[in-house]
Amino acid sequence: MPCILLIAGSARGGAFSVRLRDAARREVAATGATAETLDLRDLAMPLYDGDLEARGGVPSGARVLRDALAAADGLLFVTPEYNGFPTPLALNAFDWLSRVPAEGDAPGGLSATANKPVALLASSPGLLGGLRAMTLMRQFLGGNFQMLVLPQQLAVSKANDAFDDAGVLKDPRQQQTVADMARRLVALATAR
Repeated sequence: MPCILLIAGSARGGAFSVRLRDAARREVAATGATAETLDLRDLAMPLYDGDLEARGGVPSGARVLRDALAAADGLLFVTPEYNGFPTPLALNAFDWLSRVPAEGDAPGGLSATANKPVALLASSPGLLGGLRAMTLMRQFLGGNFQMLVLPQQLAVSKANDAFDDAGVLKDPRQQQTVADMARRLVALATAR
């Protein structure tokens, strides 16, 4: 069975994107696939700066992200929405990833993502549920990183009231959509 990497675009304590990522992780695991999570904050990457890169190279966290993506057969990414955009944390992590060169048997950052399937989910306390940020992540990952973005997506609005105490989405249709997306992602990752 394939390995699916799950990343939430927020590191805030109690982040809705983390709760949605965890709900998706359970659905990925239910398919029999391996479900691995990665916390972007743990990568401790500074704000991308070409001068910083020229002085010290690419931070080790970018290589950790590259290695995790290279080892995974697919990615499930959950984005929150900050002022209509994906989080600076997520964009910065992928900006650094794009700068990682190939090293030995390890691919470059852009090669680690090329043709890799990705499913997108979003969450926000607002009425659009992060839809604007998810649309931008679709363009960012599908274009710049050449990932195969699943056409199915889910934006969970009013995320502050969307989960029960067990972390399950209260709306059974939304929970079913997450399960369906997990199955589709695993099927595409298996077919590669």
